[in-house]
Amino acid sequence: MSITRRNLMVKGSMLSAAAAASPFALAADPIKLGSLLDTSGDFVGYGKPMDMAADLAIDEINHAGGLLGRQVKKVGYDTQSNMALYTKYAQQLIREDKVDVVIGGILSASREAIRPLLHRANILYVYTPLYEGGVCDSDMLLTGTTPAQQAEVLVPYVMKKWGKKAYILAADYNYGQYMAKWFQKYLKDNGGSAVGVDFFPLTVSDFNSTIAKVQQAKPDFVMSALVGGAHLSFYRQWAAAGMKSKIPMASTTLGIGNEQQVLTAAEGNGIVIADNYSPELKSPANTAFREAWGRMYGGDVKTINELAVSHYQGIKLWAEVVKRAGTLNHDKVVAAMAGVSIEGPSGKVTIDGQTHHVTLDVHVMEMLDQQLKELKSFPQRPPSDTQAVCNLYKNPNSSIQYEIKI
Repeated sequence: MSITRRNLMVKGSMLSAAAAASPFALAADPIKLGSLLDTSGDFVGYGKPMDMAADLAIDEINHAGGLLGRQVKKVGYDTQSNMALYTKYAQQLIREDKVDVVIGGILSASREAIRPLLHRANILYVYTPLYEGGVCDSDMLLTGTTPAQQAEVLVPYVMKKWGKKAYILAADYNYGQYMAKWFQKYLKDNGGSAVGVDFFPLTVSDFNSTIAKVQQAKPDFVMSALVGGAHLSFYRQWAAAGMKSKIPMASTTLGIGNEQQVLTAAEGNGIVIADNYSPELKSPANTAFREAWGRMYGGDVKTINELAVSHYQGIKLWAEVVKRAGTLNHDKVVAAMAGVSIEGPSGKVTIDGQTHHVTLDVHVMEMLDQQLKELKSFPQRPPSDTQAVCNLYKNPNSSIQYEIKI
């Protein structure tokens, strides 16, 4: 078939008309969002709902026209609760997939395994779980609670309720070790003390000897920062030993993975927690979110938890930052972060430009009949612990996790 100058002109005119009629008709390649989550392994109970939240957020963004006239595509890997796979897949996202942003990581250990790699590659990293605070990295957006947002209100609340002596139980990695120090600080600040502190590897599931030690120490209450499926055994063994009626308990980690639904009412009732989100929150944004989740996942909203919501909000915040920047250029996206805000399922969430953490609401809640009953709310708490050590306005190239002096 011969192609004449006239044919080319006609075809060019037709393409131009089509582009004018549909701004997305000639859109560029999709924006690649890299995802690293434990969708199998020991932490699948956390990772799977987070992955579902990512799919929902991306679906909503794309149905609203995408970002910058482009669709968002998830490039995801199952890290199988294996730190070595976090490093491997992070390198793959950087070198082979050439993603525009990475979101993921659950434990602080997984975050610190990949954060330096992404910083060197100049790729924005969105980390969404609650954590121990102190990360000061210009290439990050962190949407989970820190100790000054969560533990700082929980500890004095339960001290007024139960007494001044606490026994601390925590996971034996950086989150648990830091949180034990924060618990001791907030106990001391409010005239209390820790009568015991114990750490447990993430695989430990037998707590009978520990329960005997706690009983012997006679604290007014237990403060728990235990993590994961194996550690969930502690709460069951505690109840089975008849301890729930003798020594009350508070936790910064229980409930973030919907443990109130996994434990029976007899095992969970009365445990007090502090979180940014509860499925029972009454707000138009949470109602709309739950309805959207139900439509996407066959009506099942029981999988929604704090970690899933924080993950969803992290992606939505990133999208708003990109819209403000008007580009995917790394430096311009980072410069556009400060003050970006969304009204998410958990309430208003706003990026703090000094730390790239967020200001958000925190609720002290009690487990009751496999639900979370709100006891007191603390609106719009800033990440003041990390603000004490991190100033990205003054040090825009920072990439460090500070051990905050407590």
